Amino acid sequence: MRITMGVIGRQRGGPLRDLFTHYEDRIRFTGPTIGVTSFALTEIDDRKAPPGAKGRDWQANKVLQAVPETATLIALDEKGRALTSRAFAQNIANKRDRGVQDLVFLIGGPDGHGQAVHDRTPLMLSLGPATWPHLLVRVMLAEQIYRALSILTGHPYHRD
Repeated sequence: MRITMGVIGRQRGGPLRDLFTHYEDRIRFTGPTIGVTSFALTEIDDRKAPPGAKGRDWQANKVLQAVPETATLIALDEKGRALTSRAFAQNIANKRDRGVQDLVFLIGGPDGHGQAVHDRTPLMLSLGPATWPHLLVRVMLAEQIYRALSILTGHPYHRD
């Protein structure tokens, strides 16, 4: 299974980029032991998007064009479902075991996801009730993906 993060916006260098890269490297090292063959970040430059709802729809269409049509999508949304780390890991394992080839996590822009993403996404996931900066959400999601892989491999990174 290939895991991708499809995100609106671009990130330049800096401490958050370095931290993301740290977890990205860990995912790429750990993933193959449980059938995750690759991890990628796809960024959609939103500087050309129109403002407001039209921009949200433009972003949704762009991010959906950038991921495989057959991908299983999970979108991060403040109104989504919060999962424990173990439940998140089990969700990934279930998708892998059902033969999902591409699992894509979507992080929307400042105005959220457009309708096209909502229509195509069976699971909306929340990282909690707080609002987080988008660049920090990338790091938090990458850490949770790594934590899930660690749980699935029995690595002691995750402690109960």
